[in-house]
Amino acid sequence: MDLGAFSISLTVKDLSASRAFYEKLGFEATGGSEEESYLILMNGEALIGLFQGMFDKNILTFNPGLTNRKERLEEFTDVREIQRSLKEQGIEVMTEVDEDTTGAGSLTLVDPDGNPVLIDQFF
Repeated sequence: MDLGAFSISLTVKDLSASRAFYEKLGFEATGGSEEESYLILMNGEALIGLFQGMFDKNILTFNPGLTNRKERLEEFTDVREIQRSLKEQGIEVMTEVDEDTTGAGSLTLVDPDGNPVLIDQFF
């Protein structure tokens, strides 16, 4: 099962301060905006999402159909197939994608230590 691009979605108190900090580490903003209360930053293939006021906790994020360079893949494991596989393995899915749909969709689960995991397919 290929989960696609990996990033960490960080809940931040001050988006501008967090952006300045990560830019000093060599990250560059490649998406989002401060007006939208989130930014996507890249450094090589490392991806970080900064989100102010959107989440309670940091989230491990996977994006089926994308590489870590945000390139779209022609072939990938659809989020619905991932969901079916997880459920077959006995993993509890907290929010589900509608299996009767196609295209964009997401699901969430929580690992044994309480860390939220988001699998978010954009297309």
